[in-house]
Amino acid sequence: MAASNRIALGPLVGAIDQGTGSTRFLVFNAKTAELLSHHQVEIKQKFPKEGWVEQDPKEILQSVYECVEKTCEKLTQLSIEITNIKAIGVSNQRETTVVWDKTTGEPLYNAIVWLDLRTQSTVDRLLKKIPGRNKNFFKKRTGLPLSTYFSAVKLRWLVDNVEEIRHAVEEGRAMFGTVDSWIIWSLTGGKNGGVHCTDVTNASRTMLFNINTLEWDVELCQFFDVPMSLLPKVRSSSEIYGLMKSGALTGVPISGCLGDQSAALVGQMCFQDGQAKNTYGTGCFLLCNTGPKPVLSDHGLLTTVAYQLGRDKPACYALEGSVAIAGAVVRWLRDNLGIVKTTEEVERLAAEAGTSYGCYFVPAFSGLYAPYWEPSARGIICGLTQFTNKNHIAFAALEAVCFQTREILDAMNQDCGIPLSQLQVDGGMTNNKILMQLQADILCIPVVKPSMPETTALGAAMAAGAAEGVGVWSLNPSDLTAVTCERFEPQINPEESEYRYARWKKAVKKSMDWESSEPATNENGEASIFTSLPLGFYIVSSMVMLIGAKYITG
Repeated sequence: MAASNRIALGPLVGAIDQGTGSTRFLVFNAKTAELLSHHQVEIKQKFPKEGWVEQDPKEILQSVYECVEKTCEKLTQLSIEITNIKAIGVSNQRETTVVWDKTTGEPLYNAIVWLDLRTQSTVDRLLKKIPGRNKNFFKKRTGLPLSTYFSAVKLRWLVDNVEEIRHAVEEGRAMFGTVDSWIIWSLTGGKNGGVHCTDVTNASRTMLFNINTLEWDVELCQFFDVPMSLLPKVRSSSEIYGLMKSGALTGVPISGCLGDQSAALVGQMCFQDGQAKNTYGTGCFLLCNTGPKPVLSDHGLLTTVAYQLGRDKPACYALEGSVAIAGAVVRWLRDNLGIVKTTEEVERLAAEAGTSYGCYFVPAFSGLYAPYWEPSARGIICGLTQFTNKNHIAFAALEAVCFQTREILDAMNQDCGIPLSQLQVDGGMTNNKILMQLQADILCIPVVKPSMPETTALGAAMAAGAAEGVGVWSLNPSDLTAVTCERFEPQINPEESEYRYARWKKAVKKSMDWESSEPATNENGEASIFTSLPLGFYIVSSMVMLIGAKYITG
């Protein structure tokens, strides 16, 4: 189609939204925030051992390239000129850890995903170095408890257990980064001059970053024994990091970077103290803006950097409630139990049931995150009867997401002192109307969903478009586009809600202390059969009896 026939929409901004389950590239109109086109590719998760969750960094990168190219093709088919794309923002799954060789550009191991539990023994070993084995020892510096969740522990495990990485670190070839760093380094040239950087929101999820000084912390790096030469340079969330070096958007600046939950906070336009949003993705994440000073939680929440929208702008902070398993439980019903063929079927099954019929599902597949931080917990389904069927389990799975949100909202209200009067929501699961109505019923407050649910990508696009040197997106409150919303009001009485919530809390207690300690492993990292005392006694006593019998018989 001739260029003269193409539609002139003014400046456009692209956003790479790299999540745990998929990668997407979306293009927005910078003046109206309208989503013009997008493309999505699902990302495989690998589970090589129980509790291990990995992804292929090369597959992640290839999915980014594919999404960018396919979206540009779609725009061209819509007669939209791709030369109008003036900037690109990056939003990413946080904490997921990548180590690569800067001379070859190749990953040195699979990415260890934020959900991964293999590092529990590393956490236990590190706790022994802390007075009183206090997992909150570094919370004033990092806002975080010592947990398998965060990047520093994953990096420590990689250096300890992967010989190729250990050699690369010793030889000065290794680079560490969360997924944003890997993507930006690769897109800006990779081994041929790629920019090794991250932003303050992603850095604040590593446990190596001081959220007060906004710098890598020398003492934390010494504690985790991480050479600072591995670390990316920390930048603000909105500035030009580098230019795209290949593909249809060669030469376009990458000028925005936010961890996915921070990006959603920006996309929901929660720029005032006390404004909050809840994102329903693989996990569930409730963030409340606390302004320019970090606020430490007394109720199991994390303190994190919310955003820093410019090099010379102050950072803003947030309290965060993190739930490990939300959308992932629906995926589990599909992929592991096989009771549905598509995730959309879960809504239909739950609607047919209309109730869990006393069945409660605690999806603690990776232990319990906020507000418990209990790695010993494991998933349970309880309250089963002969009457229970897959419809009730589907309903209980959705209800579990809502109960977990209730727990972190209660903690948030206690820390902030002012209860939320409504909950702003976003993320893929918000398309499920049964879930949204259940959430309003269980919280006893309205749930408000924007008509354009892609707030994570929108936040990354806003940061990129507003960057100095780009300047196509205004973040002045008066210039921000009003968002139309769908509203879900509570439809059950508070007494019933409290009864169901109390039963859920009872189920949560039963899920705890399931794993008393990390299984012992041999030199190959494999669990020993002697980890289990009953099994160990059985095997040893059997051997003694066998030897004794042979001795008696001559």
